Amino acid sequence: MNTPGTIDRPLTHDPQKQAPMMPSAHEPAGSATEDFTTSGANDSRQNRTREMQLIPEALARAQMRERLHEAQRERQAAGLVTARRMQRRAERASRRARRALAMAVMQ
Repeated sequence: MNTPGTIDRPLTHDPQKQAPMMPSAHEPAGSATEDFTTSGANDSRQNRTREMQLIPEALARAQMRERLHEAQRERQAAGLVTARRMQRRAERASRRARRALAMAVMQ
């Protein structure tokens, strides 16, 4: 729709000869909220962009923390297995010593 006299192709480029812009009848003047500023929108957009850029870093931190906890649980489990093995070995040695003592007393 590139006919002369439209927004894309005004009849003249001279602002003095163009028709003045009239406010819309169904929108009251000053209807925009006063506290809205484009700088605020840009700041929120910038913050959102910054947060979006930091998401992978936060995710990596959470994954590393989870891996550290998992490694710690595995170390505790391995330590528990070793402690039980040593306890069984000590109990066997204790039974052998009792048996040896009983044999020595019997003779």
